[in-house]
Amino acid sequence: MDSTFIDQVRERMRELAAQKIPFVKRTKTTDDAIALFESQGMVDKVQLFRYRRASCINVYELDGYYDYNYGYMVPDTGYIDCFDLFPYQDGLMLLLPERRDPEHLPVFEERKKLFKALEDSTRWGEKLGITTVGDLNDKICGGDLAELILVQEAMQESRIGRIAEDIAGRKGVKFVMIAGPSSSGKTTFSHRLSIQLKTFGLTPHPIEVDNYFVNREKTPRDADGNYNFESLDAIDTERFNRDMCELLEGKRIELPTFNFKTGKREYKGNFLQLGADDILVIEGIHGLNDKMSYALPNESKYKIYISALTSLNVDEHNRISTADGRLLRRLVRDARTRGTSAGQTIAQWPSVRRGEEENIFPFQESADATFNSALIYELCVLKTYAEPLLYGIQKGDPEYFEAKRLLKFLDYFLGVSSENLPKNSIVREFVGGSCFRV
Repeated sequence: MDSTFIDQVRERMRELAAQKIPFVKRTKTTDDAIALFESQGMVDKVQLFRYRRASCINVYELDGYYDYNYGYMVPDTGYIDCFDLFPYQDGLMLLLPERRDPEHLPVFEERKKLFKALEDSTRWGEKLGITTVGDLNDKICGGDLAELILVQEAMQESRIGRIAEDIAGRKGVKFVMIAGPSSSGKTTFSHRLSIQLKTFGLTPHPIEVDNYFVNREKTPRDADGNYNFESLDAIDTERFNRDMCELLEGKRIELPTFNFKTGKREYKGNFLQLGADDILVIEGIHGLNDKMSYALPNESKYKIYISALTSLNVDEHNRISTADGRLLRRLVRDARTRGTSAGQTIAQWPSVRRGEEENIFPFQESADATFNSALIYELCVLKTYAEPLLYGIQKGDPEYFEAKRLLKFLDYFLGVSSENLPKNSIVREFVGGSCFRV
């Protein structure tokens, strides 16, 4: 993008910030809102509101210009006056301050691999003709959901196959380290990758780092006094490295299993010994951190970063937060597998996010390969499972307003059944019915 144009946009943004023009919220009937945005040529919003069940919609006016905003709107244009704009790739980058230091801009850290994964996902969406929620709802109403699911799953399987081929072509690799933030689908990915590795003559053994959790009473706590399961100190790294080194030496060891209900590590006769074609597929949030596998030779490790980077947008002016998608995944999964209420999951989420910022995201660019586990259709499936859980949060509960926000977000999507999902789909890790033990 032309730098002169970006300079002009930046200058205009600063002029608007200095003027502190108020954003005026106006409530309109759904029909009137559709007519308004149709007159402004905003076909994406017309498409979105066609599926809106509410009779009224809040729109925002700025000096005669109308638009729609998902989420919370600032009071005026002067609310955010600390920002920068500069060319990046084929477009531009908007740099904003972090919550912990709102008065200063952070140093820009380029994350090429992450950007490439999101760029590829965006191109997939464009090829499928689905870039907004309205596009997705149109596909569902047109009876094209079953084919969409098959195409998306085939795209992911193709990517997994290419990663497996790369691993098989590297000499000396014995440990495939898979890392990513919470609810990115690491467990299902590790199983699917294992199957692909078998096609290259390798014998993979999936291992979950979670089985090396320290016993609950030894788990560190965060600043709020909650258990910090995202901390590296929550893992018995000494025992993990000792076990892995013994396997590398050809010894036979007994692998642990962590009991999440009792909070204790158990041994149930799960013995393993590596042969010439054996390879360990290890998944856990700290997989890319060399402190996790400090005793293993670097040439023996192949690192994979997995995340759920949705390219879908509410409309052309409102993006969908990747973190919201993962929160809904976790909310549904933990209610099903760990008996955790929606309120408990929401309450724990800020701690989870802090742990990701500290322990996962700083290492993502060190990966040998990246994988995007987000599926365009998944929020339509998650909706049918998440809504009853969110409605269970009562007014007056600390998590009530976050639950209402998520319910409003899910209201954009048409809910669909999970019956057409393949048994090996990553979404199955969260809604159930997987052919893998997840």
